[in-house]
Amino acid sequence: MPSPLRFSVAALPELLVGLALLAGCQPTSDATTEAASPQRPDAPPPLSDSVLSPPDTTANRFEAALETALSHRDDAGSIGALMQNVGRHFHGRPYRTGTLDAPETETLVVRFDGFDCVTFVETALALARSAQASDTTYAGFAGRLAEQRYRDGGSVGYCGRLHYFTEWITNNAKRGRVQRLGAALGGRPLRDTLDFMSTHRSAYDRVATNDSLFACVQDMETRLQSQQRRNPVRYVPQDSIRAVYDQLRAGDIVALVSSIDGLDVAHTGLVYAHPDDRSDTFGLLHASLSDGVTVSPDLQRYVQTIDHQIGMVVARPQPVQ
Repeated sequence: MPSPLRFSVAALPELLVGLALLAGCQPTSDATTEAASPQRPDAPPPLSDSVLSPPDTTANRFEAALETALSHRDDAGSIGALMQNVGRHFHGRPYRTGTLDAPETETLVVRFDGFDCVTFVETALALARSAQASDTTYAGFAGRLAEQRYRDGGSVGYCGRLHYFTEWITNNAKRGRVQRLGAALGGRPLRDTLDFMSTHRSAYDRVATNDSLFACVQDMETRLQSQQRRNPVRYVPQDSIRAVYDQLRAGDIVALVSSIDGLDVAHTGLVYAHPDDRSDTFGLLHASLSDGVTVSPDLQRYVQTIDHQIGMVVARPQPVQ
């Protein structure tokens, strides 16, 4: 998306090339949001024939990734551990920014040849959910990906895309795809200012010259700020991350909180459980701007050494019912 989260936070000019913002849209109580919502058999959004008939290279990459997911389905122990195995399948794939905004009009973009930090998480989750559902079809995977990427699993459209990652978490929690863990981890409430997209309008090609889309973005930000005041998303400060290692699990979705004005999240990835019984340390499996899909060995150290990142929001992927 060039939503705020798909940018590099090393410098503002690079940041404006591709971050991904996500926050929350429907107000709910902490008790409702922090607990996993019951799974609903929502109908997937309608997808065009062109999306459901991918090029042979994309279809082949999908089949290889799904084969990995299916091979670990029974031994992974949790959908998060399954996501970790899927994520490792993509190790070394390059970082690609701006892929969701490359088409002139909104369509469901599916890539397996490279990822930004959000499309990596989305793809791993959709593949793991397909494997758990024993659904080997490309159409099933594409439908799950669209359900995760667009508000309330609705139709594919720029205004319906979950641009701010805290909204991605909250909206997917409402529909039982993930569970918010902020309160359980003793997290602090995020600030309620979310206006990065509207205050950096020129960085978003589709919004820059389209007043209707710009008004849509402003309305979205107003709604998200109101919800954050009523039911705040909570984060663990960077110096306290190691203290909650014993509450983390493989494949938990991590959203790294930004100190940049108007932006909630600057990077995302998956909690990585080391295979050598290093239970006292978790890493971050993520699509890195410099290294592509990789593992940073210590989650807290990674956050502490990256500019403009001050802590983490955690969401736990939920099994398919």
